[in-house]
Amino acid sequence: MTKTVATSDIDLWSDDNLSNPYPSYAILRDQAAVVKLTHSNVWALTRYAAIRDALGDWATFSSENAVGFNEGVNQALAGTTLATDPPLHTTLRATLSENLTPRALRGMKDAIDLKADTIVRQLVARGTFDGIEDLARELPLQIVVDLIGVNDDNVRRNNLEWGSAAFNVLGPMNARTEANFPLAGQLYQWASQLSIDQLAPGSIGHSIFAAAQRGEIPPESCGHIIHQYVAAGLDTTIATIGNALHLFGQHQDQYRLLCQNPALVPSALNEVLRYCALMIATGRHTTRDVDIDGTVIPKGSQVALLFGAGNHDPRHFENPEQFLIERNPLDHLSFGYGVHSCAGQGLARLEIYAALEALIKHVTSFKIGPAVRKINNSSLALDKLPIFDVVPV
Repeated sequence: MTKTVATSDIDLWSDDNLSNPYPSYAILRDQAAVVKLTHSNVWALTRYAAIRDALGDWATFSSENAVGFNEGVNQALAGTTLATDPPLHTTLRATLSENLTPRALRGMKDAIDLKADTIVRQLVARGTFDGIEDLARELPLQIVVDLIGVNDDNVRRNNLEWGSAAFNVLGPMNARTEANFPLAGQLYQWASQLSIDQLAPGSIGHSIFAAAQRGEIPPESCGHIIHQYVAAGLDTTIATIGNALHLFGQHQDQYRLLCQNPALVPSALNEVLRYCALMIATGRHTTRDVDIDGTVIPKGSQVALLFGAGNHDPRHFENPEQFLIERNPLDHLSFGYGVHSCAGQGLARLEIYAALEALIKHVTSFKIGPAVRKINNSSLALDKLPIFDVVPV
């Protein structure tokens, strides 16, 4: 006998919830592994095991016409790596990932480390700065636009706004989504009209167009892949660097531990990613009726995977509300799992490692002021983080 479906009128995309979704995550997770959200007519997966299983079953939890929570964005994303399933997804992802292999990333490491070290040294000399504007945004912006091969200064300046808008329009059709569609459209138009001669030779962007010329991918996919680098490659890395600064400012004992043992940097990053999810939710649709813990989600339903709820599930992580950099939660959900796991996570890790390593190399301790949350329909990030009383090494 099927049990009663758990329901909730929580609006995942209200301003209050986007400022701090974790109380809502806890309420929903305590209700059931699957909760029908009546406000938005989606089925939320709230517990670690259910989310991970769904991520691993792309045939049942499809990304086609489903990663966003409104019809307009899903139509715009059709045919992209984000919104396709195998076999097309496999082909597109191979091109996207060609320049993000471990070997390729090793060739980028020295340049990324140098950029991070230069930025941090300059900030330490100032003694007071904004952790988001001056570090979390500056480092990824320098890296991503150079990797794509963008030479246009106006495009370089627009990338931050475009990246943020691309995440906003993934939400339901609320006022925030409507306001950001024009900006997201600018990014889509720019990426779709790019040509190989507009990108620096030797850049990732140039190599993507070269792959199309060789017949390895459809020509129309080039813009889609460039779009994903900007849309997905900036905001998530910016968010993680900002979240790391915030967490270490709140937990000075953990920062001292990291300074004492720099080998903990990879473990610390995994704990930052577990503790602070990168997205409020990501979407899928069911291709068949699927039973999760006795609740049947009907075929054709919109599903919301709540990574942050799963990352704080006490059924999987011991003492999940504690920030402990020695935990090393390699199985956190923030980069996804399965065929749709974050293709750029290797590059993101390289950038964040560089930021953390530069920080502990040059900064003994620091204090933070009140953080200002960036309200976005999808990405969970900070907008401002005052940093002061910086004590140099």
